[in-house]
Amino acid sequence: MGRFSLVEAKRTFIEMLEAVARNKVEKVLFDGRGLVGNPKVVERFYYGEFAAQSIAQFADRGVSRATQFAYVLEVPMRDPGRFGETVAVNRGMIVKTFDNLDEAFGWLGIEQANHPDAGDGK
Repeated sequence: MGRFSLVEAKRTFIEMLEAVARNKVEKVLFDGRGLVGNPKVVERFYYGEFAAQSIAQFADRGVSRATQFAYVLEVPMRDPGRFGETVAVNRGMIVKTFDNLDEAFGWLGIEQANHPDAGDGK
């Protein structure tokens, strides 16, 4: 990963949507714990708006508006006020930010493949 850039974040999101369309998945986990930076409020707004609009634009390629996006980020990349998340949710995106993988997997309703008790029925 690296330093936050709005241009790079948008490009990466489009790549994610292409993978979502290609693989027909409805649950996406983005592990951004390696990202550094402190996006400005306006950058958070533009990214949230862009992400929600992009999902609508990918509908004809099989990306459902019901697709869940979980972002795992560390502060200050993860805004404690969740502004970018709120912008995207208000525009119809199903998204939530987390500070750890366990909560993100739980919200997505899936078990981690490398979790010690994954797949043992517990």
